[in-house]
Amino acid sequence: MNKLKAENRTCMAARQTSIKDVAEAAGVSFKTVARVLNNEPHVRPELRERVRAAAEQLGYAPNGAARELAGGRTFLIGLMFDNPSESYISKCQTGAITRCQETGHHLVVEPLEPGDDVPRTLDLILSRLRVDGLILTPPICDDPFVLDAIERAGVRYVRIAPMNEVERTPFVAIDDSQAAYDMTRHLLAQGHRDIGFVAGPAGHAASPRRLSGFLRAMGEARLAVSPKRIGQGDFSFESGMIASAPLLAGERRPTAIFAANDDMALGVMSAASRAGLAVPKELSVAGFDDSEPALMAWPELTTIRQPIAAMSAAAADMLIEASGKGQAWPVPSRQLDYKLIVRGSTAPPGC
Repeated sequence: MNKLKAENRTCMAARQTSIKDVAEAAGVSFKTVARVLNNEPHVRPELRERVRAAAEQLGYAPNGAARELAGGRTFLIGLMFDNPSESYISKCQTGAITRCQETGHHLVVEPLEPGDDVPRTLDLILSRLRVDGLILTPPICDDPFVLDAIERAGVRYVRIAPMNEVERTPFVAIDDSQAAYDMTRHLLAQGHRDIGFVAGPAGHAASPRRLSGFLRAMGEARLAVSPKRIGQGDFSFESGMIASAPLLAGERRPTAIFAANDDMALGVMSAASRAGLAVPKELSVAGFDDSEPALMAWPELTTIRQPIAAMSAAAADMLIEASGKGQAWPVPSRQLDYKLIVRGSTAPPGC
């Protein structure tokens, strides 16, 4: 029986399509097929299409181990995060996975949970995984211990929206300060003058930038912002509820509250509902990110559309291009566009 199984495995292996079969079917050289499968440049479009069509027709799937031995690459991209926002991380994963699939790579997701023994966990990740590069999301992208450990391991990495040492490594970001400025200007244009703000955690790169954009717009409008009008959150729904409760208490309430992310903005809307306040007639609420829950609320949330999936896809692309083309490292950083999305949660005061 064991001999029969061994013979069957041998026959199956013999029937597996090889890269040489693809080359023969496409009428090109072995090297051309390898260059197409590795997404290398300088291959004529017609040859690239011919190779891909032949590979698909023959059902050819590259062997990961063989590819690694051939090119010194693992075709693995890692994503590390310690961000509490599930919607943010979900979009990060979606963007990176899509880009990896388009280029024959795989994404390996490694969370660092609160309470983890970070040095031990990080050593295990770096020793166990042989990745072509790492994507780091905030706030872990600003952890000096993490950055030092990755650099000692000789692994390339791209950070998403870092706060510190921005010249240390390539990154992908938007202009958080300008986006928050634009949102505040939108509220001011609607006639709001008493505007509260729910800030994110101090250790997160976006938090001080979004707060600064809010304060800059209010300052240009010659409107003083009392410290009592700024609540402190941690980017979670619960923190938005808690931080906005003091802002909504008392006789003199703000007519609008701008929260530094959507999860907290939805918490503000929940707190307003508990206080018996109608949104947007008695309180306008704005957020930041344009996460999926922003469309699940009623009224739907006015927010800043941050291209989170596109940012992680760009980070993956920077790592993939550098490893595949032998491109000099570091590569240039990238800044992507954002968009102000106006929905039903904001309106002129009293409307």
